[in-house]
Amino acid sequence: MIFLPLPFICALLFLILLVQMLRHDGRAWHDNPFFLLLSLYVLQSLVIGLHWGYGLNAVIPLQAVLAALNPAMAWISFRSLSVEESGWHWKSVWPHLLPAMLVLALILLWPHLIDIVVTLTFLGYGSALAWLAYGGPDRLVAPRLDGVLRSYRSLQVTAFATLVSVVTDLAISVDMAWLGGAHAAAIVAALNVVALLILGSAASVAGSSTVSEPEEAVTSEPPRMPAVVPEAAEEDREVAAALDALMVDRKLYRDTDLNLGRLARKLGQPARRVSSAVNRIHGMSVSHYVNKHRIEEACRLLAATDESVINVMMDAGFLSKSNFNREFLRVTGATPIAWRRQNRLPLAAE
Repeated sequence: MIFLPLPFICALLFLILLVQMLRHDGRAWHDNPFFLLLSLYVLQSLVIGLHWGYGLNAVIPLQAVLAALNPAMAWISFRSLSVEESGWHWKSVWPHLLPAMLVLALILLWPHLIDIVVTLTFLGYGSALAWLAYGGPDRLVAPRLDGVLRSYRSLQVTAFATLVSVVTDLAISVDMAWLGGAHAAAIVAALNVVALLILGSAASVAGSSTVSEPEEAVTSEPPRMPAVVPEAAEEDREVAAALDALMVDRKLYRDTDLNLGRLARKLGQPARRVSSAVNRIHGMSVSHYVNKHRIEEACRLLAATDESVINVMMDAGFLSKSNFNREFLRVTGATPIAWRRQNRLPLAAE
């Protein structure tokens, strides 16, 4: 009977995710850092399977290099979701290759220092990912607003899993020091597989929520004053007013590919200023603000038309049925079908 290590099955799952990403993402593979991140997870899964499944020790140096490269690539990928410029550039990547290059040098010179470098690499990039997540969903300007919360959850999961890997390395060190490494193989194999599954799923979700950004002209909209809170600055009022005008007059919330970066360009403002204005004026995140307009439009369509719930969802700007149902319940306290049953207008019923 052929023995197939579990990491090989993980590699197959990651390959399926890669194919799905290529089919549904409008960007070329080399323009999507998450595609490269998943590719690294595929390679690392195969290496782990060869090492721990078949006892092939010749791949240990490659496994160490990948261990130092993956957290750096995770940071590059999620960092790309937080910048307003579309795309990412290879010239900004090379500094993050230094840990892997250092590990490669240590393999030849001081192998006993490799574990320390890898642990510090995970600790550093895990902390950077956690700091990025600390800024909240509005730090992510590239994902569609319909999926920004999924991308944000993926960022949180990746940060947590990266930091937990540090604990794993410490557990292995303790096992080596106190028990002679009796459980090291089992710890490494099991936790690496679990970590890769978590990280791969997170990368797939985050990578599939971004959109290619076309060139757009910056437009100026006549201000319309919303309700404000006393502590909001005048600049916040102006930005929020222009944003309200985009939502009401141009119904921009109907754009299913809408993201914070596109909103900011429409307003001619930095993304952080837009999110800050929405937080202070409306007391909510940008995604909740846009979804509020989408739910209001959905309610209008549900009450006044006989369109199916799916068509209403798409017309209001949602792409995901699960996200639509969740947001509808959050805003109205009812499901779309129950809300329509209670609020259908007489004219629509005829």
